[in-house]
Amino acid sequence: MNEVQPEETQPGGEAGQEAKTWGMVIHLSLLAGYLIPMAGLIAPIVIYVVKKDTLPEIQPHAYAVFNWIISALIYGIAGLILLVVGIGVLVLIAVAVLSLVFPIIGAIKASDGDVWPYPLSIKVFK
Repeated sequence: MNEVQPEETQPGGEAGQEAKTWGMVIHLSLLAGYLIPMAGLIAPIVIYVVKKDTLPEIQPHAYAVFNWIISALIYGIAGLILLVVGIGVLVLIAVAVLSLVFPIIGAIKASDGDVWPYPLSIKVFK
């Protein structure tokens, strides 16, 4: 009566777990930029291009990350311009802190199977 289905047919089976894992990796790959310059920009793009055909479930995660990358670049440029006025330091610090916190929260949500659109991100990809 309580038959166990094969794992590939169970909801959230091996394929679902792999999608959750790669979704989490995409979010955490943003943090690679703190160790290697430009890695936080390149790594999520490479992961998405490699995995998009085999795991289409990671697309919303990738789009959330791409939207944040574009937004953080725009906010960073605005912060650099506002350095003339003095408030730019606060903007740059805020962008740096959010660029550390948002990927961690996104990764935690991805590991639970949820897509978390980063607050304050400009929706370029939908």
